[in-house]
Amino acid sequence: MALFRRRRSADSESAVAIDDFWSAWTDVRDALASSVDEGAPVAAEAAQRLDERVRRIHPSLSWEVSRAPEPGPTDLASLGSLDSPEALLASLEDEPASARASYALTLRAGADDEARVLAERWYRAAPEDADWAFFPARPADHAQLTRATTWDDHELDLAHTSVSLRVDHSSGQIEVGVYHPDFMFLPEETRREVAEHVVLLAVGEDDLVRWIGSVHPLVEKPLDPLPPTSMPSVVRQLSGMGGGGGWVTLQGRIPLRGALQLSARYPLHRRDYPALTLYAQVMVSYAETDEDRLPTGASASALEAYALGLREMLGSNGALFAVQTVGGQRVLHFYLDPESGILPEFEKAARGWSEGRVFVTSALDPEWRTIDQILKPIRKQLGR
Repeated sequence: MALFRRRRSADSESAVAIDDFWSAWTDVRDALASSVDEGAPVAAEAAQRLDERVRRIHPSLSWEVSRAPEPGPTDLASLGSLDSPEALLASLEDEPASARASYALTLRAGADDEARVLAERWYRAAPEDADWAFFPARPADHAQLTRATTWDDHELDLAHTSVSLRVDHSSGQIEVGVYHPDFMFLPEETRREVAEHVVLLAVGEDDLVRWIGSVHPLVEKPLDPLPPTSMPSVVRQLSGMGGGGGWVTLQGRIPLRGALQLSARYPLHRRDYPALTLYAQVMVSYAETDEDRLPTGASASALEAYALGLREMLGSNGALFAVQTVGGQRVLHFYLDPESGILPEFEKAARGWSEGRVFVTSALDPEWRTIDQILKPIRKQLGR
């Protein structure tokens, strides 16, 4: 008999909980569908089973079932995790699962990034089910913004809602005022809840966490009212999708080492790549340099092709976050999905660099502490 038992890690416990959830999916799916069809609460036994299984994945997670949301215009801000042109094009061309499914099961992590990581793993492990669409966060649903909703026994036609938007450039977030003509007749708490619900429907849960700094209900119509459906375009402008591809470059000099170049994704939010928790660093030296020891000629072209090849090989299982070049070396900073099993293939591909030495290291970094350190000079330069 073993005297000591190795303690299971939190990661392995959550992986087991996710496997158990999907193994028992057939036990509850019909009861959930019936509740949606009947417009009634989920039966108590099925709801309890779902509660227990979701909380085993993470105690901060909640769930909800509904009709599958109607597909709307593609939200470019949600495509940030697609790291190659091919993946982006495929996503734009593919019909979303919600367009084919009748029902939706959504996990909600709120502002808890750790819970959002596990919701993403739950989503990636989901089985094929023609009747159901699964979401690791509440998606935007603009169709609901044209309909009536009942809140605390008050019926509100959301088609009469308008918003005011103010971008706080110091925080990089949006302050939202939400107006409905019936707000003057409602209690403050109900107004606040409805206002937050409108913003959630407009941008979805992830963009709400990323970009919305505050939400205030308004009892007077804004001077320049906008429809709630205009919010995603403001988010896209703020996220930098309109120019530069979301990358920022800084240049400087380090004594005895020469010029320094740092390029990084910016702005970068934990919600952009929720499954990527494994940090991988690739350091290479190169042959052709200029007087500042920066790559030039054939080496510059080879380095670009090398990084592109690694990004395309990773697909949705990883992404390049930053590139540093100094002293005749280039350092590529990647984050990978450790559950995908991509690391050995990635390491093999990275060692295919032919111009000089290659060093590949990796470590789990679910809180993104490494990239946070790398981004500090960029945040300082931009006053964030």
